Amino acid sequence: MEPPTAPPPPSGILPRQTELSAAHRDFLDQHLGTHENLHTRAPLLLTDLTKSFADLEANFLNLQRNLTKRTVSWISRSFGAKSSVSNLNIMLENLSLPTSKLGICSTKIQTILGEELPQLAKCLKRIENIRKYVDTALQLEALVGDLEDAVYCIGDCHALNMFSAKFMTSLISMDFGPKQERLLRAIKLMNDIEDLLVDVVIFHPQWSHLLESVDIRVDKILTVVRPQVLADHRALLASLGWPPKLLTSTVDSGGIACLPNPLVLMEGDKRNYYAQSFLGLCALQHLQTRREDRQHNIFGRKECSMRLWAIDELVSPIASRVEYHFSKWAEQPEYMFALVYKITRDFIVGVDDVLQPLIDRARLVSYSAREAWVSAMVLMLSGFLAKAVVSDLAERYKEKHMKSEVISSWLHLIDHAVTFDKRMRSLVNSEIHFFLEESERHDSRGLSVLMIFCDRPDWLKIWAKIELKDAWKKLKPELKDERAWSIGKKSGVDFQISAESEQFLLTTREDYKAPLVADSVLKIAWEMIERCKTLPSVLLRIRFIKSTAGKFLWHFLNVLVLRCKNTGFLLDYLNDALIKVCGSINAARYVESKLQEWSDDVNFLEMRTAERGLDIDGNDDLADNSSFFGEEIKSLLELETNWVLEIIYFLLHHFEALSWEYLQNKRYFEQGQENFTANRVPAAMDLAVSIDIVQALDAIKIQLNILKSSLNPKDFLDLWRSVADGLDRFISSSISFSDIQFSSGGIDQFKADMRALFLVFQPFCVRPDVFFPCIRETIKVLKMCREEANHLQVVASNSENRTKYLHSYGILHLSFDQVDKVLKNRKFGS
Repeated sequence: MEPPTAPPPPSGILPRQTELSAAHRDFLDQHLGTHENLHTRAPLLLTDLTKSFADLEANFLNLQRNLTKRTVSWISRSFGAKSSVSNLNIMLENLSLPTSKLGICSTKIQTILGEELPQLAKCLKRIENIRKYVDTALQLEALVGDLEDAVYCIGDCHALNMFSAKFMTSLISMDFGPKQERLLRAIKLMNDIEDLLVDVVIFHPQWSHLLESVDIRVDKILTVVRPQVLADHRALLASLGWPPKLLTSTVDSGGIACLPNPLVLMEGDKRNYYAQSFLGLCALQHLQTRREDRQHNIFGRKECSMRLWAIDELVSPIASRVEYHFSKWAEQPEYMFALVYKITRDFIVGVDDVLQPLIDRARLVSYSAREAWVSAMVLMLSGFLAKAVVSDLAERYKEKHMKSEVISSWLHLIDHAVTFDKRMRSLVNSEIHFFLEESERHDSRGLSVLMIFCDRPDWLKIWAKIELKDAWKKLKPELKDERAWSIGKKSGVDFQISAESEQFLLTTREDYKAPLVADSVLKIAWEMIERCKTLPSVLLRIRFIKSTAGKFLWHFLNVLVLRCKNTGFLLDYLNDALIKVCGSINAARYVESKLQEWSDDVNFLEMRTAERGLDIDGNDDLADNSSFFGEEIKSLLELETNWVLEIIYFLLHHFEALSWEYLQNKRYFEQGQENFTANRVPAAMDLAVSIDIVQALDAIKIQLNILKSSLNPKDFLDLWRSVADGLDRFISSSISFSDIQFSSGGIDQFKADMRALFLVFQPFCVRPDVFFPCIRETIKVLKMCREEANHLQVVASNSENRTKYLHSYGILHLSFDQVDKVLKNRKFGS
């Protein structure tokens, strides 16, 4: 038999040492190690143990009451579910009941299937949703509770003193490691909460009150955590000696000495402390980004902002120091740009070597320390410029007596801003982004000082007006100088076309025979486009280009139109008039070709896509133009077409006036061959050319030669072919519907005259007669013998398909009426 268990010691009697467990003995040894402790600390220990026991008992009673309540609640729901399942079982059993021939049970079955089963399914689904809601709410409550406990530990009064004066001197603290661990634990809890909330948003968006309540509690926690973490990080930076001091005397004179880089000089504990603080700040920013994405229903976003809180904290103290110097350089912005570029470049090695590995450790995908550093410095400068420089210039621009001074200062500022943006982007391009322009389309604000215009369209409008006025001021003297409208390079006028413009001018101006002023127009327009290239917003670039380069091109188009209209085709000054109009046409053709080239560039294609997507001008015909400069190109083409037609009309009208007497003089064509001697002049190949048509042929020859040397090849090709076609129709129709009775000698005379006409176009093609088909066919009809002519008239007049019959004779361009009229005017036997 087992020995009986020893009875418990009576109250007030200590148990034997053998009756105590190992844990009890360790506890007593720890608190009551000596006899003195037994007398001095035993009462206090008893009090603490009694209080702890009372607290545990109270917590146990609360837990028991909560468990009872939840048990009763779930029991009641269980009874409801059990009742529903029982009803379902009864209904399913009723489904198997035999149905009478008269359909006695059909109504009951229809009621079960149509009403009661759907209601039961809804009830079960509601119960399941309630269960999920309760489970999610309990998980969130537990996580938020743990988070609040962790944050309370972080905000402990002892931890708040982590960066005391003593710590900042020694940088050794026992609280730093535990506090960072608690911070990372709090961030992990917030990420776990965020995971649950994302699931709620995706699968249960109707739980809006749960989301709102959790967000409120987490936001309150973040309002405590973020300022404290930032304050701790700033104090740590100050203890590291960031930022290094600038030599005031050197900076005031516009120069900067080489600055020591504390990021590179960190060693040992300093480097470790900074790394932990940097990682904590990155983790907190990543959490904040996740929360914002979820609150705006943005999931799976791949693009990331260039800004990093930890790098912004590096820039903030620099901004407070350089602002003093900036305030003295309002009229000398080049000093501001030089100072910011110098600081950015000097510290960029430390940013790459120290911060980029930390970003990689934080697993911030696609974030670049170099890019974030450059972006933060640019934002710092642009903020000061917007606040203290551009705003002042914009106010002064409204005063008329200050406009000229403001325009000069504004253009000076923009010149340096554009140069600065290029230099800052070169720092980023040098090692990180080979295709930066494509990547920065998502968020390029931080890489351009011109971002100050993003939120101020009124400033952008002022800038556009200033650029347009300055451009027109540059072009006006050249428009008034006739030497600028000459085609050759050597005109005695220096247009200062730099080598940079060769990238778009190439060597095609001479091919188009365009005047020198066209080069100047394109150069000035391109300069305006280049100056807005670093504007962060595509829509801003569109508005700026339309308001500057676009309007500038429209003004030049109006100049070309007025120049053509003011040119009269007077016979005394005909050559000069033709050359002048050709110069305008060539300029329009050249500018149009370059605008088409620009429009094919990927940047303009992107702007065109954005313009069509938003229709910022409210133009209903916007989709009809496939290029960015579609309207300008269309208007230039209209000018070219209209004035080429004007020249063609003048040439044909002039030829008609000079040849009218020839075409109406019957004696040339009706009399015999022996009577022609007095009315002909010798020509090549022993041809006889009528005297009355010599002047017309000579005039058209001189005019075409002038046009050939003055007009661009494309338009001249269209022009001489159109002139040939017009002359062909005019002469053939005049012959067909005249009352002239052609004799054999008259036919030979007409053939010789037309051969002389063909020779006028000989320099432009190998076989000019091909471009006069009507005249050739008229001569062919006139040369028919009497039998052929009679047969053609009889057969063609009785045939239903006259055209096909004429084609069999090789007559393709004359109608039957014309052929019939020519044959009737043919005088046989003479």
